[in-house]
Amino acid sequence: MAEVIPFKGICYDPQKVDAAGVMAPPYDVISPAAKQALFAKSPFNIVHIDAGQDQPDDNETSNKYTRAASLIDEWLKEGVLKEAPRPCLYAYEVRYSVKGRAKKLLGVFAMVRLQPLGQGVYPHECTHAKARSDRLSLIKATGMNTSPVFSFYENTHGRTSGILKSFSEGDVPPHLEASDADGFRHRLWIIDSPEEIAAFQKDLDGKPVFIADGHHRYETALENQRQMREKLGLAGKNQVQEDAPFNYVMMFLSNISDGGLTVLPTHRLFKLKDSPELDIPQAMGEHFETRELPAGADIPAAIKGMKNAFGIYAEGKSYIASYDGMDLGDFHPSLRELDVVILHEFVLGKKLHASELAYEMDPARARELVDAGSWDAAFFLNPTSVNEVMEVALSGQRMPPKSTYFYPKIMTGFVMCRV
Repeated sequence: MAEVIPFKGICYDPQKVDAAGVMAPPYDVISPAAKQALFAKSPFNIVHIDAGQDQPDDNETSNKYTRAASLIDEWLKEGVLKEAPRPCLYAYEVRYSVKGRAKKLLGVFAMVRLQPLGQGVYPHECTHAKARSDRLSLIKATGMNTSPVFSFYENTHGRTSGILKSFSEGDVPPHLEASDADGFRHRLWIIDSPEEIAAFQKDLDGKPVFIADGHHRYETALENQRQMREKLGLAGKNQVQEDAPFNYVMMFLSNISDGGLTVLPTHRLFKLKDSPELDIPQAMGEHFETRELPAGADIPAAIKGMKNAFGIYAEGKSYIASYDGMDLGDFHPSLRELDVVILHEFVLGKKLHASELAYEMDPARARELVDAGSWDAAFFLNPTSVNEVMEVALSGQRMPPKSTYFYPKIMTGFVMCRV
């Protein structure tokens, strides 16, 4: 269960840089074009550290990870980055909107003691070895967590919501403030009151923590811990060096009881192994009721609120396919009724035999790519609910990658820490 501690955060000095020019989205949602724009935006943009550029002459001793380490050292010496003089927590707010509705996400940055997955910290998605290797190389070179694991917990009776609200709605100016590409406002405050820090520790003590974004970062932290313990001869000695920094990982923690978290769907694009000629009703076959929608229909709107139903767009036609629930009895109960699991394990594998798969958040862009011939079809999903995520996580199961898109994204660069 969660054990959180304050830490000496490393933040940009707002007297030295414009925060708006140095923040970036999480590394795994930055497109190549967006990355180049961030590189050009400021020589101090965090993307130079968190998602550096490969060079043709890179080798084991000179590469994007060693360059990241050098930049951190330089920026600390120049005062662009400053390390807190004492351990703190960091309050964070994002004011954003979804389909015209204004919302506010609140949470806190803290160090959380590493636990084996499923023992207090719960994942819900599968990960990829390549991304884990990338994050581990960055930690090894820099000795730092440069971006947080985004997690959530539930506490309906604690003090922490009131503390965060006092920052969000009070008169204390934020330490850092920036707007992202969507115009959403991100603000960070330093929490250095021992009483308020203790309140967060009490409210989180013993609470299960669920990973929203950052599965690769958490698994990387576990691997770094394993390697450090092995290097120091501590393997199997649970009580030795228990306060060492490598036993913790930086997290952003949000209380879902505050209602600020949104989960959006990630739609699927695929190519067929067989003929590009696609008769959707025939291809879906038994266990699905498939009906065609009028030309130009808003597919996500048509499936909104429907259980076990997908929107499909192929060859200029739009469809809804509703699943009858008859063929996934071998799956764990927490998985067998999830739209994304039905789609991956039953439809794309057994029915349509997809040879390639891609992900797209924007429904209009997904249709454009199909119309352009880049992909054979697009599948549109309803979002997975937070309760479904928690049920899957607590049961020890994993969803396919990109099953959830937690929103808004926490910007990278507001705070870093040593590990």
